[in-house]
Amino acid sequence: MTVTLLPDGAAPAPAPAPAASARRRHARRSINLAVGAALFGLIAVIGLVSVFWTPFAYDDTSGGRLQPPSLEHWAGTDRLGRDLFTQLMIGARLALAVGFGSVLIAALVGITLGLCAAVARRWVDDAVSSLLDIAIAFPTLLLAMLIVAWRGASLDSAILAIGFAGAAVIARLTRITATRVLAMDYVTAARTSGAGTLGIVRRHVLRNVWPTLIVPLALQFGGAVGAEASLSYLGLGSPPPNASWGRMLQEAQSTVLVAPTAAILPGVLLVALIIGVNLLADGLRDVADPTSRSIG
Repeated sequence: MTVTLLPDGAAPAPAPAPAASARRRHARRSINLAVGAALFGLIAVIGLVSVFWTPFAYDDTSGGRLQPPSLEHWAGTDRLGRDLFTQLMIGARLALAVGFGSVLIAALVGITLGLCAAVARRWVDDAVSSLLDIAIAFPTLLLAMLIVAWRGASLDSAILAIGFAGAAVIARLTRITATRVLAMDYVTAARTSGAGTLGIVRRHVLRNVWPTLIVPLALQFGGAVGAEASLSYLGLGSPPPNASWGRMLQEAQSTVLVAPTAAILPGVLLVALIIGVNLLADGLRDVADPTSRSIG
């Protein structure tokens, strides 16, 4: 390797080897994937366990008001004497249900609209694109609040509202990616050989679209969890006995100085779930899309 001497006789530090830089990037991505999987997996296990077992019944108020953490009540009790750990477990189950439900709705509606706009005639594409721009410009939380206020506060209303609110972003990304794929030479060759539109979409478009949507859908998951917590904080989320983390934060704000765990723990779990999903999605994107990785 040739080293150029500086005027004062000192040699500059050699640039890091490309292979070493690629290995560092790979290690960082592996760490992100591991941390994301650990955070998400922990909360997922808590939510799944709550389906079959909780330390106490949700409406059990025999623990005494605002008790500190103890061997009997691991996270303490709230202002009504309910076990906080039980509520946190139910809140994890609710957050997972909202996240997966809203992402499923956003994916089904968004991918369908995006594909239809990409393969339809120009005037249909322009009309759908204009509607998507309007929907994206409309605040997601405000749209969810309007839908929940119209249908009534319930878990199903929150999932539908958040899912439809996030479908516009997925639809636009799907349309952009699908349009690029449809312009490729191999798609033109498939059309020339007599392949139909549905066959092209199934064989060529979808397999190239879904890696692009992994991170946006994960962001939709995290945004859905945060949106449901915001709705519950405002009293528009899922009603009792569903113990939403957002409603737990709202109920604990008046006693935060007396019993801080009731306000701290739901917030910590909420942030941990959102960060875990985002890190996990970033790692899965590298696995699903080989072009985003560097070979070391």
